[in-house]
Amino acid sequence: MSLTADLKSGKKVGHLKPLPPVAAEVDRELVGIDDKVDWLYYLSPLHNDEIWERFQETGYKEEPKLEYVAVPENYKHLRKALRELRVDDIEHPAVHALLLEKQKELELQCELVLLRDTEGFAAVSVDLFGGTDRALLHTAERILNSVEDEDQTQDSAGCDEVAAAAEQHLAYYRQKAPDLAARVIIQPDLNSMMMVHRGNLEIARSVHLSPERIEALMAHEIGAHVVTRYNGHHQVIKQLEVGLAHYDALQEGLGTLAEYLAGYLPPRRLRTIAARVVASDLVVQRKTIVDIFEVLHEEHGIPAEDAFDIAVRARRGGGLTKDSVYLHGLQNLIEYLADGGSLEFLYLGKFALQQRFILQELVDDGFVAMPRLLPRHLECPSCLERLERVRSLSVESLFQGRPES
Repeated sequence: MSLTADLKSGKKVGHLKPLPPVAAEVDRELVGIDDKVDWLYYLSPLHNDEIWERFQETGYKEEPKLEYVAVPENYKHLRKALRELRVDDIEHPAVHALLLEKQKELELQCELVLLRDTEGFAAVSVDLFGGTDRALLHTAERILNSVEDEDQTQDSAGCDEVAAAAEQHLAYYRQKAPDLAARVIIQPDLNSMMMVHRGNLEIARSVHLSPERIEALMAHEIGAHVVTRYNGHHQVIKQLEVGLAHYDALQEGLGTLAEYLAGYLPPRRLRTIAARVVASDLVVQRKTIVDIFEVLHEEHGIPAEDAFDIAVRARRGGGLTKDSVYLHGLQNLIEYLADGGSLEFLYLGKFALQQRFILQELVDDGFVAMPRLLPRHLECPSCLERLERVRSLSVESLFQGRPES
């Protein structure tokens, strides 16, 4: 079956084959270990608002000290548990390939946490997420040099307004999927404006953004991250709920694309994604937060608070290159769509774009179902028109100077 085949030709969830016994056991145990690893939680700095205020007070010159939650004493036992899994005994070759890849990724994630703030951290980060290849860095620099920040909107919407919009979106999805368990949680200290964590949408109490951006960000966080997790929850391979190996790039590509399809991906947003690539490259060169801030703010004109946020994200843990996957994932996704790829297929769970061929095989074999829930924005005629437009755009052109209805 072609990747562009109509959803109706896919297997229904209720008719999926169960995984063979060892595959099911390993899949289940990997999910349990994944929940305990929760690597991003242990690499998220605390007191974000306070360190930004202090950085301002020093005239952007004093290197902030990042603090984190303590890593549990028994954390290194997770590596032992991973190595004892019966991965080599998995009965189905395609399932074996996916779960072996996940096992290796979780081992590296454990190493990343255990090496926090040590010399070896950045090297493990590069193993996990890659460094910044020259082609991607050149694309990022072209965006920063050619895309002007034309955002004239005011950040007048606070967390209550954002949370209300999120509740409305979740209510809409629950009309189609009553068992959708996602919740909205206001967090007093969050490393970003909002994020989906363990299926729930967490919103920073300090969030302020343009009202024109709310619908686009709901399309990103709920329409991409919550919807794919929901679809993954209904698969027999439970890794499709928590995420197969290297799923981040496609997830963030889908999320950013959703902002454009929903009608407002402003130039500033595209520039931020490009700036994250530059920051990832600088952190591999062992640059400090102050160094990265100066490059982004003074050389590339990124607003001060945004430049600081990007720099902190890049330096967390000792040098995290994860943020380069946003632009990389978006670029790969656009190339996939330009080649006629099916967008709907990508919502069946959380996976990496390069895994789509194995997953298509598993759909054909009856182990994986096509998505039972699709994003709200894909029901909008104007969004579908924008999708067709995207198929002939370059990543440097993927922005909107003003909201589109």
